[in-house]
Amino acid sequence: MPDKPISPLRQRLIDDMTARRYSEKAQKAYVRHIRTFTAFLGRSPDTATKEDLRHFQLHLAQQQISAGSINAAIAALRFFFTVTLEQPDVVRPLRTVNEPRRTPVVLSQEEVARLLEAAPGLKYKAALSVAYGAGLRVSEVASLKVSDIDSERMMLRVEQGKGQRDRYVMLSPQLLELLRNWWRAARPPVWLFPGQNPINPITPRQLNRAVTAAKDLAGISKRVSPHTLRHSFATHLLEQGVDIRVIQVLLGHAKLETTALYTRVAVNVVRDIKSPLERLGVNLGSRSPPA
Repeated sequence: MPDKPISPLRQRLIDDMTARRYSEKAQKAYVRHIRTFTAFLGRSPDTATKEDLRHFQLHLAQQQISAGSINAAIAALRFFFTVTLEQPDVVRPLRTVNEPRRTPVVLSQEEVARLLEAAPGLKYKAALSVAYGAGLRVSEVASLKVSDIDSERMMLRVEQGKGQRDRYVMLSPQLLELLRNWWRAARPPVWLFPGQNPINPITPRQLNRAVTAAKDLAGISKRVSPHTLRHSFATHLLEQGVDIRVIQVLLGHAKLETTALYTRVAVNVVRDIKSPLERLGVNLGSRSPPA
């Protein structure tokens, strides 16, 4: 069955995103959001008015869709109308939704050790150790190549991470030894962690399944995902006294306020702060005599 031809309008949207080097994943998401809007509108999206956009956002809110999903749809619509259609006034009524900042789930160092030991095989033990030992996102772990290991400088190169930015992260001696053991066992030619088909990298879904299996085997009751290891990496560094701006660089955060979220769960940081009550010099232990 032949593929359905792409409309000129959709092709123009794709061309605009390609020209700006949007990732394939981002392009698919934008096209999906515009398709959803078109279905809601019931006609070609280039005929939409301000009121149509306002009604669509109200429709999304009434559907109990998450703030993140609404904001993603708004980003796609803003790009479509501002760049592709050159009609920025149409999307002025759209407003992003504030997302609640949830405190991240963090494992203790003992729980991390149990999780890594319970990983299903050397491949997943090495991959999850990279997620914790270098603080990488699951997509960054999956995209690592053998050539990204710089054993002379003891660094890992993260190519085109979030925001299409390259960065270097630390490579500890213990992690390097584990990666060498994995390489000697599997001899991966290109991707450090190949998928079921070796010409492709491992998928984030495979890593998620490995974490779930390891969590259950380790008897950890917390809600755990590969990103939990990244949260734990940042929190444990903060508890060790590493400057938060250094952690920001290691994580690849564009904004310091994103990294500052870990101060909520860094136990040592909170516990070691001296309360101003201690500086009053007042003896609060003895009871005042009754009047």
